[in-house]
Amino acid sequence: MRNSDTVEAARDHEEEVEGKSNLPNDSMKIAVLKNGPYMVTGRVPLMTWEICKDENTDLLIWREVKKYPIRDRYALCRCGQSGNKPFCDGTHSKIHFDGTEVGDFEPFSKGTNVIAGPLLTLVDNKHLCVHAGFCTRAGKIWNLVQQPENPEAREIAIEEACNCPSGRLVIIDNATGKTIEPELEKSIVVEEGPHQGEHGPLWVRGCIPIKSADGKQYEIRNRVTLCRCGKSRNKPFCDGSHVEIERD
Repeated sequence: MRNSDTVEAARDHEEEVEGKSNLPNDSMKIAVLKNGPYMVTGRVPLMTWEICKDENTDLLIWREVKKYPIRDRYALCRCGQSGNKPFCDGTHSKIHFDGTEVGDFEPFSKGTNVIAGPLLTLVDNKHLCVHAGFCTRAGKIWNLVQQPENPEAREIAIEEACNCPSGRLVIIDNATGKTIEPELEKSIVVEEGPHQGEHGPLWVRGCIPIKSADGKQYEIRNRVTLCRCGKSRNKPFCDGSHVEIERD
């Protein structure tokens, strides 16, 4: 499969997933407010999930720890200093938070590295990495996709890509040419990583539209992560800076 064909297939699938998500909850939206919070409208489900280790296998898994009551609208902290996380409490005004967006409106296909294996093709946009850690199991996804005729490696690679919250990693089935993407409920997950002492990003799932402070639409994707520590150099998106903060 050619590089251009691979990237085009990934883009086509994103559009397919978006189309499936439009109704009946197409009123769900996220607006980035200038130097302020994320304003979420349309009764978007909100929950907190932890990345933790399975007690039996020692593998990383997602675990839901809290589900918030459904609200018509709510504001989520973007500066990282709210006393009522994950919600905004106005602290951004007191600390004069600079939430300037860098204008990263490039589509996912820009800047990707394509690794074509015998069964799967991996499309990797390293720029979006948030260090969730799911991609390192069993020799790492970049090596797994290159293993010939290994059904176990294939399944692990698919699982790792689908667990990547930012959508940095996208898997394409070479046999069909179609992207293998998880079916995600339109929702926002507050990501926590207690096993590493980290407070991760906001995982926006199911193709919820996100608009910049000046009203411009970011690319709609099935998996996106927004910064909530206030330190990302790629605002409003997470760039893994929360890892540096927790380890300082």
